[in-house]
Amino acid sequence: MNTTQTIVLKDVTANPAPLGLLGFGLTTILLNLTNAGLIPLTSVIMGMGLFVGGLAQLFAGMFEWKKNNTFGTVAFTAYGAFWICLVAIWLLPKTGLVAPADEISMGYFLSVWGIFSFGMFIGTFKLNRALQIVFGSLVLLFALLAIADFSGNHSIKILAGYEGIFCGLSALYTALAQILNEIYGKEILPICPVKK
Repeated sequence: MNTTQTIVLKDVTANPAPLGLLGFGLTTILLNLTNAGLIPLTSVIMGMGLFVGGLAQLFAGMFEWKKNNTFGTVAFTAYGAFWICLVAIWLLPKTGLVAPADEISMGYFLSVWGIFSFGMFIGTFKLNRALQIVFGSLVLLFALLAIADFSGNHSIKILAGYEGIFCGLSALYTALAQILNEIYGKEILPICPVKK
């Protein structure tokens, strides 16, 4: 007698998105305190960029891959790599192997990341309002930073810094909302899912 059995595997792994959002949010807040002129660029920001913004987001991206979440995989892996790359841009010239980045090069660097972020922002229209705020404010942040570099206008960079602090806080809020809502089994902090 030939019998067929079906095995159903249940994913019981944790949601990696709050880790990625936390890494992005905390590091974005700190860097933009510098852009706003409130603190200097020091090893505090570089360390956060490498390990919290960079490495933690890379891990979150790989865990999103395991969850079959293309958006989360690409977002966290790409922005984790962004932070590591940004720290490399700051540190590599100190080795004497490469010239420091000029403002025009940085303007283009920020512009391509802004274009990518705009595409990801469109993806949030199917997710939730909290992520729409994170990605919408990120697109604006990259645009302001690119304009500041292309124009050499320091006032725009300061404005970008304050807008970036908002962007980072929105990511931190979204991370905490996902954690607390899961722990309490109800909506403690709203993220406003998009109705399908």
